[in-house]
Amino acid sequence: MLQIISTKCITVAGRYNLSKSGSTFRTLATSQMLREKHNCKVLIVGGGSGGCALAAKLSSKLGKGKVTVVDPSSKHYYQPMFTLVGGGMKDLEDSSRPMEKVLPSRVKWIQSAAVEFDPNNNIVTTENGIDIKYDMLLLATGLQLNYDKIPGLEYALSIIFGKVCSNYSPLYVSRTLEVMQNIKVGNAIFTFPASPVKCPGAPQKAVYIAEHFFRKHKKRQNISISYNTALPVLFGVKHYADALWKVCEKRNINVNLRRNLIEVRADEDIAVFQDIDNPENIYEEEYAMLHVTPPMSAPTALTQCKDLTNDAGFVEVDKSTLQHLKYKNVFAIGDCASTPNSKTAASAAAQSPVVYQNMIAALKGKELKSVYDGYASCPLVTGYHSCILAEFDYNLSPLETFPFAQNKERYTMFFLKKRLMPKLYWTLMMNGYWNGPESMRNAFKSIFKTHKKTV
Repeated sequence: MLQIISTKCITVAGRYNLSKSGSTFRTLATSQMLREKHNCKVLIVGGGSGGCALAAKLSSKLGKGKVTVVDPSSKHYYQPMFTLVGGGMKDLEDSSRPMEKVLPSRVKWIQSAAVEFDPNNNIVTTENGIDIKYDMLLLATGLQLNYDKIPGLEYALSIIFGKVCSNYSPLYVSRTLEVMQNIKVGNAIFTFPASPVKCPGAPQKAVYIAEHFFRKHKKRQNISISYNTALPVLFGVKHYADALWKVCEKRNINVNLRRNLIEVRADEDIAVFQDIDNPENIYEEEYAMLHVTPPMSAPTALTQCKDLTNDAGFVEVDKSTLQHLKYKNVFAIGDCASTPNSKTAASAAAQSPVVYQNMIAALKGKELKSVYDGYASCPLVTGYHSCILAEFDYNLSPLETFPFAQNKERYTMFFLKKRLMPKLYWTLMMNGYWNGPESMRNAFKSIFKTHKKTV
């Protein structure tokens, strides 16, 4: 049975936690007793995609009670579904499962936030005062959503039936459909911040879905759409960026590069932008709809541990092995790692076998041989029945799975995104069985190579 150490439900590390209504938790001991006694072979901080996948893999290998997961959330969210929730194609309830159902029964779950890291003594301290001593540490905290970094944004998001929305949080994602339904005429503005973000394609997915929604409801001609991104490019991989520019041109979507949202004045319906290359240039845009992608960072508690993180606040690991550059018993997976890949759930899936194999090797004192190639995937949903499936590596070169051009809008890729990927996530990845599509890619290559030889 899954062992749960209960504490209050809080918000931490960019994870938004709902109440524990209807759930029963078993208190194992007082905080002081746990402080004196809690030790584990492997400690995983973070119960997101990477953390849960590794919890399943490692606990299966090491046995019951050897792996401890620290995470305060009562729910685990399949965050890639938020784009579809915002577009009205899925319900928010479809995107979550109770954390106690997602984590394996062999794992000890401490439902609390990690607030202090002491890698020199192999100790992590939780928000409710528990000191956890570990042999091996895996950091899987994800990214923190910093809505408060944009003046006026949190107030704008709090306005009932307001005009500001955001797909990135379960607190706000349902507002997106509401705002799309309410807008009749005016400017629909979408943003991408001057910071790393999880799923960098998601901000523009919201643009394409909204544009299609407006067409479906016969009001597109009354709405001007703009996408304002702090990046110097529409998408980081030219192979797909070229295709996306054509989508924007065809649908009359105005793209402003190197433009960053710095303030929201909700009482006036004004979004304030700054030109990143010429900071003295400030643009005030009136909006009838404003979809905001918030600035993001690694969790504050983690960034404060300078021994573990680089200057940007991310866990400083070798990009191939995912092992920490200084502490050989520390690894990272997913968004909090310093690896220069796109931060997506697909990246975490591809990293998971590498991290697992290298952690087991490190526990045995052996050489780390498994290598991550930077694989990332972004299903760029471009409407209610189309998607461009972008797949690429560290070199920003296409690393495509299917034996056809993936830089085109296709219904098959939309079906894959909406119907198949959620099942794959919950059934395979959360149980430690999904390692990304590399084996499928290799199988297609082998089949077509054999076919060419026989022809």
